[in-house]
Amino acid sequence: MPRRPRYATRMDGLLVVDKPLGLSSADVVREVRYSAGNCKTGHAGTLDPLATGVVICCLGQATKAVDRLMGLTKVYEAGVDLSAFTTTDDREGPRQDVAVDPPPDRDAVSAALDRFVGQIEQRPPAYSAVHVDGRRAYRLARRGEAVDLPVRTVRIDAIELLGYAWPHATLRVTCGKGTYIRSLARDLGRALRTGGHLASLRRTAVGPYTADHAWRLERVRQGVTQSDLLPAPSG
Repeated sequence: MPRRPRYATRMDGLLVVDKPLGLSSADVVREVRYSAGNCKTGHAGTLDPLATGVVICCLGQATKAVDRLMGLTKVYEAGVDLSAFTTTDDREGPRQDVAVDPPPDRDAVSAALDRFVGQIEQRPPAYSAVHVDGRRAYRLARRGEAVDLPVRTVRIDAIELLGYAWPHATLRVTCGKGTYIRSLARDLGRALRTGGHLASLRRTAVGPYTADHAWRLERVRQGVTQSDLLPAPSG
């Protein structure tokens, strides 16, 4: 009896999807795979369920370009709540409110942000997918185990303060691979001697691939064909 192919359809290329709130990047991949006739599909960079925006899905031979795509510069718009820390460094975890009197003004926030531009040392959140002795850090943290992740060098090209009204700051962050915006929110709070956690996050661009031209899931569910795909980067 002939072996049934694992993937029913053959396509090659990229589909840029605007991930909605509440879904994981893996959920988006499943949606694309199904709509593309069970074509081999992967993604080039995870977004947490509480984040929205650009997820690049790679189909067929384009999955070979995942590492190259993950190395592209990314742009985020982030909402930071400076009134509390959380165990997860985002709004999902329990709050640890911080009394601040008086709160920092806009100039103080801008000056603190300037310290995080360039090559910086950053400690990933305990609730992250970083491996610790072969296990994901978030799995250990959820079991109540102590997670002490080493700092790593990351690159932040620019941070723009788009808006500020205590305790909320809105940032646009342009950065390199491996940067955690949750860690930036936490560390900004420490620098200001306030709280700090990520209240919202939207990835607006990965290299030349922007949210302006990304597919919403409603469109994905109508079907994906070869003519819909973008070419994968070469080289």
